[in-house]
Amino acid sequence: MRIAVNTRLLLKDRLEGIGWFAHETLSRIVRNHPEHQFIFFFDRPYDPAFIFGDNVTPVVLPPQARHPFLYYIWAEKIIPYALKKYKADVYFSPEGLGCLHTKIPVCITLHDLAYKHYPQFMDRLHQWHYRRFYPRYARSAKRIITVSEFTRQDVIRQFDVSPEKIDVVYNAGREGFIPLPYSDKEAIKEKLTGGHEYFLFVGAIHPRKNIINLLKAFVQFKRRQRSNMKLVIAGRMAWQFEEIREAKEKMPYKEDVIWTGYLGINELTGITATAYALVYPSVFEGFGIPIVEAMECHVPAIVSNTSSMPEVGGKAALLVNPESPEDIAEKMGLMYKDEVLRSQLIQEAIIQKEKFNWDVSADQLWEAILKTYQS
Repeated sequence: MRIAVNTRLLLKDRLEGIGWFAHETLSRIVRNHPEHQFIFFFDRPYDPAFIFGDNVTPVVLPPQARHPFLYYIWAEKIIPYALKKYKADVYFSPEGLGCLHTKIPVCITLHDLAYKHYPQFMDRLHQWHYRRFYPRYARSAKRIITVSEFTRQDVIRQFDVSPEKIDVVYNAGREGFIPLPYSDKEAIKEKLTGGHEYFLFVGAIHPRKNIINLLKAFVQFKRRQRSNMKLVIAGRMAWQFEEIREAKEKMPYKEDVIWTGYLGINELTGITATAYALVYPSVFEGFGIPIVEAMECHVPAIVSNTSSMPEVGGKAALLVNPESPEDIAEKMGLMYKDEVLRSQLIQEAIIQKEKFNWDVSADQLWEAILKTYQS
């Protein structure tokens, strides 16, 4: 079988949610199935590290698709031609960008439908693209992958597609997220926060991540507890971050907030494993990989009670209303004061993390690709 794959989001040193999903599943599938041929479609020069085996043929297909008009050209003009040229039997896209102008069976991945629920966090051109094309991609695809049961149900409701053609394939944590010994954690704390404990947020910084309410909650926490606890925010400034930047400069206790910017995987693993707790009050997520990575490190979490996050956090997380800084602050205080509760959450994290495994996810995705081909 010749499997063509959209790999435009495999970007060196810039892998985020969808890119990691593609990397972790495809690397395993390629290695596990050397009898099949894979054609990786990049939209720019690629890093050789993303060519996971001798059975991969990399193909660069310009233009670089980073704009809605270019999405259309790449997906509906360039990809159909390439599918014919390379005699693909099936086309897999690890994102929602499918292909309407091909007779080859297509399998797409819908990580979330945030554009439906929070269109205000997206520019108008991207809104137009998602509204116009994603329902069509969903209905035309032979199979759909979602990364949570929440998103599966959302796709069924929003796009009126058959439940039978949707498979749930969970994300998992990235390699290297493991518990650290006490001495290593003390060294990281000394370097990062002057030896103090800290709450941690991880993620690209934009309005949907709810950083403003997190900062408000932290201020309330500090006023109530008067502790040396810090807040570490690890992630790049992504889009619509002007209000966040202003809050960063004007907030009380700003000296207790550490902004690391984007971190490489080696730094992020240590900072995650050393955190007192993860605080992840995003307003909407299709999954929430940082939650799993905290659990892998035996770090408890405070997460939103919306979308997929209760599904991912399970009994290992305290749930909060993301619209309420008061609720977030209360749960931060509870995590800080109640060591028995925190220990219970850590034990639950050790159990909950077993639900998320890249080897299992890769096998499930492969089965979905086979079903696509056979449909």
